[in-house]
Amino acid sequence: MPVGLVIMKWDERVGTQVVAQYPEEVNLTAKTLMQVYSTHEYTGEPGMVSLMVGSLNVASYYTGPETGYYIILLLTLEDDPDLYEGGLSDISRQIVATVEEETLTNLMPSIFQRLSVYPKLNEEQQLAIVYEDEIKRLILNRLREEGVITKSELMVWLKDKYKRGFVDLDAIVISLIKNDLIKEASVKGMPSELVFLTHDILMTRVPPTKLLADPSVKGLPVQQANDYIIESKKFFQEYKPNESDNLALIEVILDPQVYETLRLLRTAIVTRNDLEKLKKKGVEDVDYVLKKLWEVKMIQVIQDEKGNEYYALLTDFFIQTFFPQYLLNIIKEQYATKAKSNQVLVEYLNVLEDAFLERKEKKEKATELETEIVS
Repeated sequence: MPVGLVIMKWDERVGTQVVAQYPEEVNLTAKTLMQVYSTHEYTGEPGMVSLMVGSLNVASYYTGPETGYYIILLLTLEDDPDLYEGGLSDISRQIVATVEEETLTNLMPSIFQRLSVYPKLNEEQQLAIVYEDEIKRLILNRLREEGVITKSELMVWLKDKYKRGFVDLDAIVISLIKNDLIKEASVKGMPSELVFLTHDILMTRVPPTKLLADPSVKGLPVQQANDYIIESKKFFQEYKPNESDNLALIEVILDPQVYETLRLLRTAIVTRNDLEKLKKKGVEDVDYVLKKLWEVKMIQVIQDEKGNEYYALLTDFFIQTFFPQYLLNIIKEQYATKAKSNQVLVEYLNVLEDAFLERKEKKEKATELETEIVS
């Protein structure tokens, strides 16, 4: 479990300079900071390094010479620094942008908390992080149109599209590969490696069907059950999925306190006393969590005739990968118009076939496991 976070910048005149740290009592010596700087200088590339400095276990991420920030995560000796590489990469652009706005100190607790839980994120949280990242969305949107692009062309295009900070394309590609969204491969005659889209992401709100099926069984008084169902139906009659709404949802979902509360609300309609019990699971500020959920219209507050309040999900969310069958039509069109070479298109069909078979095999294994558990 991480014990501290330090943001450092290199200044040619004064050397290493701490920009922000959390918690306040964290204290790294000038010698330690210099050792971190020297290790990154040795590699000469943006990205993460891990090192032991005395009794300190350090994972440090360098944002590159254009911005020059070092994000130093202090770990216990038992921690594996490699588990935090994706989290450091994902958070790096936010940190760089925030430093420029001089509001980093206020955000350090939430940044530290998010990094701390990164290795334990489940699949939907990991996909939410991918969807939240503007550069990753740009890449996915481009690949939805073309399916495949050379890595060199992608880098040039991104620099033109994203002008607010640095782009560590290698780290981004590795993250997308780990999330099983793209594959990288070489094709003879191509100037650089190719990036193929193999899975897409679907993100939308969904009704809390298990709660709506019988609200009284889930904790809501019978007299209020019909009102709850009507409100949820009314919401979805007017709902239209869109990216800005999805991003608002994800900002809330990626807050550890909110997500822990959401886990409970997916299973039951609860009272304030039920929510207060979540303090044992890290939900320190129930009012803060309820405000966040209310602002994105995810909860409904229902009062009975005695004035007792019940908190119920108005909407849930759904985020999952799917096999992009629509790409087959794009490949056919590219073949007809000769937009891509035959070698590239043949390789893409092979990549998609492998991805489809792997996905099918995983589903079959999951079904077998469920059957075993039930029986």
